[in-house]
Amino acid sequence: MSADSSTATQTVPVLVPTPSPEPYTYALGEGMQAGPGTIVQVPLGPRQVPGVVWDKESGDAAVDPKKLRPVTAVFDCPPLTGDMRRFIGWVARYTLSAPGMVARMVLRVPAAFEPEPPVPGLQLTDQRPDRMTAARERVLVLAAESSPMAWTRSGLAHAAGVSLSVVDGLTKAGAFEEIALPPQPVVAAPDPAFGAPDLHGEQSQAAAMLTDEVAAHTFSVTLLEGVTGAGKTEVYFEAIAAALAAGRQVLVMLPEIALTQSFIDRFEARFGAPPAPWHSDLPPRTREKVWRQVAEGSVRVVAGARSALFLPFADLGLIVVDEEHDAAYKQEDRVYYNARDMAVVRAKLAHCPAVLVSATPSVETRHNALEGRYRHVRLPRRFADAALPDVALVDMRKSPPARGGFLSPVLLEAMAETLQRGEQSLLFLNRRGYAPLTLCRACGHRFACENCSAWLVEHRFRGQLQCHHCGHHEPVPEACPQCGTFDHLVACGPGIERIAEETLAHFADARVIVLSSDMVGGVKRLRLEMEAIAKGEADIIIGTQLVAKGHNFPLLTLVGVVDADLGLANGDPRAAERTFQLLSQVTGRAGRTGRKSHGLIQTYQPEHPVLKACAEGDLEAFYAAQIAERKRGAMPPFGRLAAIIVSANDRQSAEAHGRALRAAAPASGDIMVLGPAEAPLALVRGRHRFRLLVHGSERADMQAYLRAMIAAAPNPRGSVRVAVDVDPQSFL
Repeated sequence: MSADSSTATQTVPVLVPTPSPEPYTYALGEGMQAGPGTIVQVPLGPRQVPGVVWDKESGDAAVDPKKLRPVTAVFDCPPLTGDMRRFIGWVARYTLSAPGMVARMVLRVPAAFEPEPPVPGLQLTDQRPDRMTAARERVLVLAAESSPMAWTRSGLAHAAGVSLSVVDGLTKAGAFEEIALPPQPVVAAPDPAFGAPDLHGEQSQAAAMLTDEVAAHTFSVTLLEGVTGAGKTEVYFEAIAAALAAGRQVLVMLPEIALTQSFIDRFEARFGAPPAPWHSDLPPRTREKVWRQVAEGSVRVVAGARSALFLPFADLGLIVVDEEHDAAYKQEDRVYYNARDMAVVRAKLAHCPAVLVSATPSVETRHNALEGRYRHVRLPRRFADAALPDVALVDMRKSPPARGGFLSPVLLEAMAETLQRGEQSLLFLNRRGYAPLTLCRACGHRFACENCSAWLVEHRFRGQLQCHHCGHHEPVPEACPQCGTFDHLVACGPGIERIAEETLAHFADARVIVLSSDMVGGVKRLRLEMEAIAKGEADIIIGTQLVAKGHNFPLLTLVGVVDADLGLANGDPRAAERTFQLLSQVTGRAGRTGRKSHGLIQTYQPEHPVLKACAEGDLEAFYAAQIAERKRGAMPPFGRLAAIIVSANDRQSAEAHGRALRAAAPASGDIMVLGPAEAPLALVRGRHRFRLLVHGSERADMQAYLRAMIAAAPNPRGSVRVAVDVDPQSFL
């Protein structure tokens, strides 16, 4: 880092991580060089913050440099590329976010802005010690045979199987000289030729299409659609190999941290080295190394969550979005964005291909492929022609569970047969905890969160009642706090813990594993549990949507969906699509290694078209019906949506500002504003929420309309906050 407090002779616009709509202008000290993209440190109020030197047209050239605060330091760091800066600006304009808040997602690892310090190392000399031992001989032989002849002290001792004192003694005797080694790479370089697979038929053709797109060195979007178990990952690995062979970098996006380790293992088997991971569970030091080495170009492949999209790649040659339909790609905090859609934009600005991968693509992606906007590559059969599971609907009106239970006799019988064959069963219920509601049978009191308009979920394993929106928790009481009656609290409805309890009552000797995102031990334990299941160390798996995607359990031959109606019982316009995707994905976990497999879907409405489509495996009919329905209602992709969420500490202020926004809405023939209405989740973390829904035609300039509406409305006052969500995925 260099600094200079002398009189500035130049000015530069600097984008700082604040909600300011424009970069601030700073003075450059004498001798300082800072072109567009340079990462600098600047004063902001009483603080020193990182920032990015922005392109000149954004700066204020009319300001007298003598009145400006100076750039404090210029970091010795690769500058953000032009396509990365354009991406920041594009995301800010599209999402109606401040550019600085988008840049904040790029600059979130300030410790990486300085070069990593060199590593102390040892290099063999021509000098030999007077006294030689067997241990010393091993060290010297190893050092002489290695190339290059440079080691870290601990690495040499470990490789030779000796203690550190042996290496220290040789150094003292002059056999090694101390040198500075470059920092160790966070991961080894992947080898495109390592472990090349033997692809056949449709897989081989699909891989050739993707590698052709990579070789073209230009922007394109391909939808790689294939049934579960078709080998989609192996196919896009060939596109990654082509990008690596061309010397370029690759970003692979995954929706869940839980999928990362499984993907890393498969990647390492194919390329001989793991990709660099990027997600919220990484240790800070690893995050710093990954960020820095991505910027320098030494990290060739990153596998990460949605935030990996904002890593400063030096030369991005391919973006892969696995499970592209997944709702986890949507961020709903600070900057609201859909990482799948932004990945397509990132690829366009970097002039590289994007590959969207799914067995059940989103309706928008499927429509773009059918219209020819995206190339459509299909894998309609499983690898090695393994059969898809037979899927049947269980009518709970005809085969009801026992009193107090939730598993039908049909499902229990199938589980017993599967257990007898030594195979695995999976019970899926997308509801964490033991029960979604606890009430008092004496007075009817329901346990609700004090901060949110939501019931407290009982977690019996932990003896807690918990809110899944704000994290509030309290012990399960012995008596009703309303009437004081003992032993009258009752759990209503099932969560996966309750299903586990019922399962053990029926199969007391079975090895049961419960998988959920809030399990004790976090991601590390989750990975260990996944490995145990893959090794056959469990008989029955009970889990939430975590188990629905990306996992390969060789012995799994039965999938039971406990409550298929759960996702359909709300007013979400995407409910049908999400239910179809989730049920198709979870039933697709069965029989991936060729064993005969079954899926049983419990429902009280077997006539529902979504459930019938799942049972029949008729993707084409489902997508045709969904696209026709969206077209009739001018819903995405045939129309545009934006949500405005107004929140405040009191209900009156939130509603008043929502009405003021509605009154400020410009008249338009293409766009209409609905609301404000109290949000379905009207209270979250103590803040009252109102929503407006803005609905426009396919060609409507939604962003211009929203800007005009917000500009004409009064500025939020007091505790009032306004969040804009373009292309909303959630309607809560």
